Amino acid sequence: MHRAPPASLAQSFKDRGVRDIECIFPDVSGYPRGKLMPSGSFAAGGELRIAQAIPMQAVTGEYSYDLIFPDEDPDILLVPDYGTVKPVPWATTPRDMAIHDCHELSGELCQFAPRSILKQVLARYDAMGLIPVVAPEIEFYLTAANVNPDDALKPPMGRGGRAEVGQSAFGIRGDTWIHEVGLTQYEINLLHGNAVEMADQAFLFKYAAKEIALKHRLNAVFMAKPIAGEAGSSMHLHQSIVDAGGNNIFSNADGSESESFHYFIGGLQAYLPDLMLVFAPFVNSYRRFIKGSMAPVNLLWGHDNRTTGLRIPRSDPAARRVETRVAGADANPYLILAATLAAGLAGIEEKLTPTQALEGSAYDHSHDLARTFLAAHEQFEASASARRLLGDHFVTAYASVKDIEYQNYLSEIGAWERRFLLPQV
Repeated sequence: MHRAPPASLAQSFKDRGVRDIECIFPDVSGYPRGKLMPSGSFAAGGELRIAQAIPMQAVTGEYSYDLIFPDEDPDILLVPDYGTVKPVPWATTPRDMAIHDCHELSGELCQFAPRSILKQVLARYDAMGLIPVVAPEIEFYLTAANVNPDDALKPPMGRGGRAEVGQSAFGIRGDTWIHEVGLTQYEINLLHGNAVEMADQAFLFKYAAKEIALKHRLNAVFMAKPIAGEAGSSMHLHQSIVDAGGNNIFSNADGSESESFHYFIGGLQAYLPDLMLVFAPFVNSYRRFIKGSMAPVNLLWGHDNRTTGLRIPRSDPAARRVETRVAGADANPYLILAATLAAGLAGIEEKLTPTQALEGSAYDHSHDLARTFLAAHEQFEASASARRLLGDHFVTAYASVKDIEYQNYLSEIGAWERRFLLPQV
């Protein structure tokens, strides 16, 4: 469970003057939580514990105690992944960081930690001799500093002293970087690779983008719909599966689409609707799903069709993959990968047949995905398949956290209510 640290680690810290290590892990929202540890203790393999509820901390700062031990809230162990040790570029004094797994004191992975959920799904693939290959695409906005949360987000000043009016670290392996549709909206495409490593890359990219933006008095914004009238921000996932020999099981020897490819799509169509709360975890998330906006409203699939929830990019047979377009940039990368891969594997195991590939616009068909946070929450919490794919305890705790956040949301009065209800009601 807890392997010894590399012998070279202590000397590396000493040579670079590293004093502290950020011992972090992604919480339920994909936000970095953890503790600061002296580098000497870290290099010596010192034990680190934290309260079990923290992986399920809500964005409001509140906690869900709807866990295995609701009356006790015991400790869990933070176990470092030494392959993730990296310098923290924005630290004022030399500091490193490392991503950690959350383990119960008895040794098994914590059932509420997002990195654990993904690892448990990947273990099912490993048992079948299969390896998922994934690549996230993350959209986000750069905005001016937002001191008052009642104010709308605004584009920052450019080098010429004007705001943009038209379109135009961490060893993170970016493939491409482009300006997206919205004002000061950008997209980074990460290189494909191992699912845990790519989730780590997405997690670190969001962390780094926020910290570096703050250094420049900007905000890196990963909300799904941060600015009214502008495009939403998504996190698309490209996924394929290879066998032990490195062969893409989505393609037959003659290059045609395999049964496993169709079954994987069938699993996504069958199970992702119940998992919508993972892909769209906040009230704001549902503002993104608008017909004609290139955000999906159903799980139809098609070849090189950006109106569908499941797009098959043009590629050679060795690179055949499924692009899942449901998740927003606000989603937790570990959880959306776990949910997508679990649903696709269930489709392969159960031999689920998908619909026919769509020709034409998916917006001409029904809006089948949950339209609101409440609808998605109710569907997720009541779903037997969600509990089977992601774990009963996780679903209970996740739904509890989301209820805490929603109740907090209801306690605030928004600008729309003041604008229209105050003068007319």
